[in-house]
Formats: sequence, structure tokens, C-alpha cells
Amino acid sequence: MQPIPDTLDAVLTRKATADALTAAGYPITKKTLDTMATRGGGPLYRLFGRKPLYRWGDALDWARGRMSKPIRSTSELEAA
Repeated sequence: MQPIPDTLDAVLTRKATADALTAAGYPITKKTLDTMATRGGGPLYRLFGRKPLYRWGDALDWARGRMSKPIRSTSELEAA
């Protein structure tokens, strides 16, 4: 199975979500997603019974939203 789903509506486990985001260029671990699920700040998920499941499109939107604007040097970060 490919780590990156073919459709935005694919439903993934937390581990599969971390693997797919990492394969898509947004490195994150399952443990980080575990922590974010309890503290907040992570991608949207739904429960199937007690199992958290992520819609690939929601996880990808969340990761893209964490990206900074394009910069050429670290001095541009200080000016912002």
C-alpha cells in the first residue's frame, strides 16, 4: 500500500496519517499526533468507536496551514 492516499476522502489511522504526512513532505510522528489529540492543535479527527481516524484531506489541509510564507533568509522571519 502506498503511504500517500489517492483520494482526499481516504480515512486513515493515526499511524497511517503520520506516515502519509511524512511521505508528503510534512514530517510528523504518531507520538506527536497523539499529544496534539490531547492538548489540541492537531488535525481534525473522528472516532470510530474508540479508534481515532483522520480524513486525508483534513490532515493535509492542517499540515499545509502550518507552513510559513516563503522566505529567503532567517532575517525575514525577524522582520515579520
